[in-house]
Amino acid sequence: MPASLVQPEPSICALLGPTNTGKTHRALERMLDHATGMIGLPLRLLAREVYDRLTAAVGEAPVALLTGEEKRVGSSPRYWVCTAEAMPMDFGVDFVAVDEIQLAAHPQRGHVFTERLLHARGRKETWFMGADTMRPMLQRLLPEARIIRHPRWSELRSRGHGALGDLPRRSALVAFSVPSVVSLAERVRRRRGGTAVVMGALSPRARNAQVALYQAGEVDYLVATDAIGMGLNLDLAHVAFAELRKFDGREERTLNTAELAQIAGRAGRYRNDGSFSTLSPAPELSSRAIRAIEAHRFEPVRRLVWRNAELERSSLDALIGSLRVRPPSPDFELVGRADDYEALVQLAAQPSIRDQVRSSEQVGLLWDVCQIPDYRQLTLDVHIRLLESLFTQLARPSGCLDPDWINKHVERLDNPAGDIDTLTTRMAFIRTWTYVAHHGRWLRDAEQWQNRTRGIEDRLSDALHERLVERFVERERRTPRGSVGPKPSERGNRPVREGFFAQLLELRQAMTPPPALGAQHGSVEELVDAPHGRFQVDARGQIRFGDRVIGVMTAGIDRLHPEVTLTGSDDVGAGARSRVQRRLVAWTRDLVNLLFAPLRHPDAAALSPAGRGLLYQLEQNLGTVLTGHARDQVASLSQKDRHLLVRLGVRLGHRLIYLPALLSPQALLERAALCAASSLGTACFELSDPTAASVPASGALRRDDYTALGYPVFGPRAIRADVAEAASQLLRRAARHGPFCVPAELARLLACPNDEALHVVRAFGYRPVGGGRFQRRRRRTHRGKAARS
Repeated sequence: MPASLVQPEPSICALLGPTNTGKTHRALERMLDHATGMIGLPLRLLAREVYDRLTAAVGEAPVALLTGEEKRVGSSPRYWVCTAEAMPMDFGVDFVAVDEIQLAAHPQRGHVFTERLLHARGRKETWFMGADTMRPMLQRLLPEARIIRHPRWSELRSRGHGALGDLPRRSALVAFSVPSVVSLAERVRRRRGGTAVVMGALSPRARNAQVALYQAGEVDYLVATDAIGMGLNLDLAHVAFAELRKFDGREERTLNTAELAQIAGRAGRYRNDGSFSTLSPAPELSSRAIRAIEAHRFEPVRRLVWRNAELERSSLDALIGSLRVRPPSPDFELVGRADDYEALVQLAAQPSIRDQVRSSEQVGLLWDVCQIPDYRQLTLDVHIRLLESLFTQLARPSGCLDPDWINKHVERLDNPAGDIDTLTTRMAFIRTWTYVAHHGRWLRDAEQWQNRTRGIEDRLSDALHERLVERFVERERRTPRGSVGPKPSERGNRPVREGFFAQLLELRQAMTPPPALGAQHGSVEELVDAPHGRFQVDARGQIRFGDRVIGVMTAGIDRLHPEVTLTGSDDVGAGARSRVQRRLVAWTRDLVNLLFAPLRHPDAAALSPAGRGLLYQLEQNLGTVLTGHARDQVASLSQKDRHLLVRLGVRLGHRLIYLPALLSPQALLERAALCAASSLGTACFELSDPTAASVPASGALRRDDYTALGYPVFGPRAIRADVAEAASQLLRRAARHGPFCVPAELARLLACPNDEALHVVRAFGYRPVGGGRFQRRRRRTHRGKAARS
């Protein structure tokens, strides 16, 4: 095989370093450099955050989100954002990344990360991101990997030990159980005026709403579990540990210094220095621990948790035996306790279960059932009884769950009433049924059950966020940083609820109209979760949801990347506004992707540099380029390029290069919206007739803008690209044998008066020679000689 045809070996790269080194950010940027990619993340909450960031960059259509309980797959997915457990290992993608790879040493989940470390590979490139404690292990297991170490962007310093009153603004207070978090949040509310709350028990929807309160400056404090330690990006100046011990699923233990550093490192993002402390009555950190955290020096990981991935499903005993296989290397230790294995052992010991397992398929089914997570966190016996019921139904000839039985369990959870504890418990229960619903083969109408369980989780999330706001934020209004609020005398003594959902509650109670973003459509969440087709844009760049204008497209870095400014949102909390704005920015990215889908077809990669350069010009000019402006690229096109461009829908004309598909009424409207966004306040272009062949050219718009709109200017008329090319061809035929009279059909073709048609002929490069006749205008060469155009 010629050397030029040999495919290079896929590269493996490990990005190691402490928190705030931009590892995840770099990985996402690198993934977008590839045509396809997948990233595995340690938390569902972090996966949703990364999904939001990616969709704001490239739109929702090319991005998919996969977790155990949530699947959001765009219409043309190329980038997959997953929890580590949910990564589909049989997908072939160019780029694969796994974040927080040091979790391969975690007692319960480590075997999943170890499996990804050993076997998850991209076709072209693979990245592992994590703590520097993994460096010696990676050097042994992956000697071919290129290891890159990144220093922290800012300093992290200890503030010692203090009381609640000593905490600076923009602080996170960390505890390790739901009761401790609630108690701590109550203390903060009484002493410091209000706080947001983030726990692993929250759904992404509730968590996003709480984080938005904090990020928007509506509160200055955040009470959280160690869920904030795994890559969640927050504007934190300080982290205070209210506890140093946690229950890890097996025992209560003191966190080691590396675990403390992972959480403390959330303070001081990017170039801003951060600090950490312990909060009374928690004990002080030792001077040794403080030095280690500040210097980011910890004991290296010595062993990874491992479990055999090549399972034997011929019988229950064979499956259990394969799960007990010893690790192949002293670098690994067998997973000590795993809920799925414990459930399998206990169920396999029951004669009634053994009697039902008569084939390898049923062995595999039982193992799939055992892997349902115990979100409810009751007792293992209670969880196993649920698994037994599920398997018994699935093992029947129908192979499906009884819908009446599921409905009985799900229906009683659809109740948004109750306090924080009650709603948190219901949310944990519904997560189990959401997970079950996403096993499509287990239900006759899986999509209907997925929508139903998600709807229940959404309603519980909204109610829980509202309760959290009522309990921990309800107070006199604090104004977000940088804005001016009413004076105390103007507010009166009535406490004002913060946040969108709390405001809706107030407004309902007062029987007054709700704010603009929610008046017609119920809540911010309906906007955030709405599919692409629910939004519309007009030629002015105004984005509508139903009959409401909710935002307007504004200038971005170029025409293809507009930003969005919300309208009619003054009464909506700043946090809610930021979430709606992210959704609308993602929608504009989808709009652009759909509009220019023909130019982004995979076949375009086969074009020569000249062909790709031409496609770039077409994109930047929204689908229309004057041939004279691309003369060098056109001259360099090969015959293969020309055939491929035709297949992509590109028309290579004498005077214009354009895409006929982008001249439809809807495409012209969307092009007008993109131009309006980038025109920085100049006049916008609106067609009263979207099929018009030409319109009078106005001096209020630049000629380049008219070309980008698909109506390049020739003389007094802005002419639709296909009509302009047809007119050019008509005149070329007429001029073939010398001076000519302007064809009568030209004015009809242009849909303009005869006198304006004559000016268009001049603009096309023809000069009058008397008697109503025209001929090609001669042009001067660089040597001064005349030459025909």
